[in-house]
Amino acid sequence: MRLLLDGDDDHAVHRAAYQRADPARGRITVDPTPHTTSPAYLALDVLRAMGRDGFSRPEAERMSTDPAWRAVTCWTLATDVHEAIVLRAHRLTLERLRRLAVWRADTGIRLTLIAHAPEPADEQHLQTRLHDAGLTDAQGVRGADDVLEAIGPPATGRRHGPPPGDHAHPLPTLPRSGMAAFRADCWRRQNDVHFTHTDGQYRAGYAAARTWLARTVPSPPPTAGPADGRTAEPTAFTLQETEAVRLFLARLTVSSPSPQHTVARVRGAQAGFLSRSVLLDVPDDLTDCAGPGLTTVPLTPRVLHTITWRLPNPLRAAALASMLFTGTSRDLLSMTQIESVDHHHATVAIDRDSRINIGQAPGPRHMYAVPPRARPLLRAAVEFRRRSPRTADHHGLFANCFGTTPRLEALVADAGLAIPTLVHPHPGDDWHTTARCWRLHTPAPPTPDVLPRLVELRP
Repeated sequence: MRLLLDGDDDHAVHRAAYQRADPARGRITVDPTPHTTSPAYLALDVLRAMGRDGFSRPEAERMSTDPAWRAVTCWTLATDVHEAIVLRAHRLTLERLRRLAVWRADTGIRLTLIAHAPEPADEQHLQTRLHDAGLTDAQGVRGADDVLEAIGPPATGRRHGPPPGDHAHPLPTLPRSGMAAFRADCWRRQNDVHFTHTDGQYRAGYAAARTWLARTVPSPPPTAGPADGRTAEPTAFTLQETEAVRLFLARLTVSSPSPQHTVARVRGAQAGFLSRSVLLDVPDDLTDCAGPGLTTVPLTPRVLHTITWRLPNPLRAAALASMLFTGTSRDLLSMTQIESVDHHHATVAIDRDSRINIGQAPGPRHMYAVPPRARPLLRAAVEFRRRSPRTADHHGLFANCFGTTPRLEALVADAGLAIPTLVHPHPGDDWHTTARCWRLHTPAPPTPDVLPRLVELRP
């Protein structure tokens, strides 16, 4: 830890500390709110320095002291914040300094305190408080020039304001055709530009399915058919294979910008499965269903900025993001346990059947893919829950986030984002959880890994 003593209260030191901050690269500068000695306010100041300023809204939900500091620790670990400068350290109370010491011990962050102590007595008093708080290894730096050098050079290329708006090329209305005729119907009904975009999504699903099957579901050894020469009956996927298919479909569509993109990708995936002698059955009219790619919102940089800015509580930020990328109902999402999130925070597996039908044989879990941008949110939420008192892995991850209507309404109001599953709810299970797969015991047709471009065949 470093203690920078700015006895002259030089404005250049303040400016250098602010210019050094760059939360995107793990460096923050904390300016404690004046006229308060509350440890909770200091935690909110740290969250604000990280870019989480939702508490500035008068009606926003607040956190008390302990949850606020847990949030500071979890966000630090999840977003790799490694350097923090705290201004006006000479005004920090002993309790605030102790909170900073615990934060530093839990995260290993490089802590720099800038104090304005013009008199030797002021410096001695500050050193005493630091020692009582457990910050006994402070390296003192004096003099404006040495302090400026210790702060370091200003950040370059720092982004100001929210990211630019989102844009995706829209797809036209797609035919309600099955997998066998979908691509040909699109080619006949769409012009060259529209078909190029639609076929790009179809081909992406086709290639992803063939690659996934080759890596994950190896073909079984050939078996002898019935004695009369008939083809053997199709073999349904096992429970584990069904869960794997659900996760594949969720990964394929979780970032889909519209239901039309999702339909094109899924039809292409069905063709890719069939080319490997596997039949993938999904609902006929996908657009009437809910789930990944249909009632979801892509977690673009702008959406993620809105979530993290307006929801400093890690649990509430992860709960809102999960509603956006799963597209499922809040009743199912409320069953998410801490252990439902995998070690890499890339998968959410909700075991609904075992929680509802106690004692019965387990069925396939509801599998959801976590987009890369949402994984720090899930990591922070899991850390927050595990650091809470009296917590076990089988406890609910999103407890007290949207279990009741008032809590849900408060979450939606604080986030300020439209949630498709709440605006247009869909009854029944999500579409990818109703998907089924069978192995067809027939020779795989000689199909290419890359489909030919039909647009080149137009007269």
